[in-house]
Amino acid sequence: MAEQHAPTGPGTGLFYGSSESISLAGPSILLAYLVGGLAIFMIVRALSEMSVEDPKAGAFSYYASRYWSKRAGFVSGWNYWFNYILVSMVELSVVGSFVNYWFPNIPQWVSAAVFLVVIAAANLLGVSKFGEFEFWFAIIKIVAVVAMILGGLAVLVAGLPTDSGIKASFANWFAIDGGFFPHGLMQRTADGQWTGLLMALCVVMFSFGGTELIGITAGETESPRTTIPRATNGIIWRILVFYIGAIGVIMAVVPWNTIDGKSSPFVQIFDSVGVHAAAGILNFVCLTAVMSVYNSGLYANSRMLYSLAKQGNAPAYLGRLNSRGVPVAGVITSAIITALAVVVVFLWPEFAFNYLMSIATIAGVINWSMIMITEVHFRRVVAAGDGPAELAGLHGSEALDAIHFKLPFARVMPYVVLAFLALVVVLMCFSPSYRVAVIAGVIWLAILLAAYQLTQVRK
Repeated sequence: MAEQHAPTGPGTGLFYGSSESISLAGPSILLAYLVGGLAIFMIVRALSEMSVEDPKAGAFSYYASRYWSKRAGFVSGWNYWFNYILVSMVELSVVGSFVNYWFPNIPQWVSAAVFLVVIAAANLLGVSKFGEFEFWFAIIKIVAVVAMILGGLAVLVAGLPTDSGIKASFANWFAIDGGFFPHGLMQRTADGQWTGLLMALCVVMFSFGGTELIGITAGETESPRTTIPRATNGIIWRILVFYIGAIGVIMAVVPWNTIDGKSSPFVQIFDSVGVHAAAGILNFVCLTAVMSVYNSGLYANSRMLYSLAKQGNAPAYLGRLNSRGVPVAGVITSAIITALAVVVVFLWPEFAFNYLMSIATIAGVINWSMIMITEVHFRRVVAAGDGPAELAGLHGSEALDAIHFKLPFARVMPYVVLAFLALVVVLMCFSPSYRVAVIAGVIWLAILLAAYQLTQVRK
């Protein structure tokens, strides 16, 4: 489960072969990553359009509050905060299993506690320390993925023998067990399960969770006009190389119908080129990927609480910064709540994985949808002459033309992306595990809206 929801770029899921999505769609999963990746790219472009003009900590919650309504800011912020608490909960609950690979006698809760304290301490030291940690975590993941791709290409070019005995070739995309579209767009199996390219979209979309973190860092970015567009446009290359490139090579070397999630294609590729330490390397990479997720989650959550407090949508103590510009109360509060959530996983794992994680799944869709709707409101406010900074006082097309980093096809794109996200929610209803998430989403939204009304009554 943790693999499926690992939120910051290629997390543990990629190294275990994205086995769930590959089994649903076969080689056509590459199209699912391309389509899903384009949707995510447009969502981040919409967020970046606002971030460049109005860089603020807490990003989409602040924008929802400023350009849409205070209620939207409340729902957006608390939805995202709780989402990352749950994702952090799952990642920290599995960190012990990676540590046990080398040190089997260390209890899993000890590993979780140590990593929670170390990363919370790093976040308290300021954005530069968060950035340093994240830089090295990212480098380790990038080196591992590039090595996997190069190893796979070496197997392909040199014609090295593979574990399966089937010759490695890109022709395997089309030649094995039903070809490129083994399950078509959507079909029902004998046991009543739905498979196919469309069903794989659900799994694929959630592997992109956390990409919108770029917007959250905007408030602490030097020269956001250059750094945010560069980081945003870099997402396309990440999707093409890390997801489509890596999975494409994996399926050329390892027959797609043998990828079961039990043994990693990463290890199989390295075994094929004679690197037998791959299992240990993979374990180390997955450990850093999990730490990266929690590092990003704690950073995002502390800034979100700060933003909510500034809007009047969270207790005022969360809106204070220390001399380094760190929202200390937000870091400590988020770390404590995450620690309690990890205790829940160890005590009631079934409840945590089946129900709490389903909220995290749908929370991503809620967040992406709210970003697109907020962008529509942002453009209306800008056109009306009430835009931020240099846009203030400009009206109509003059104001919209002055936006520095425009969302492509901005008149229709938000509606195209919202229609796509609606399709994903409909498809989720066909899968028993995701159906729970759709029901949880309705209940979760009702809770958030009721909570907002309660805060207004008490005022």
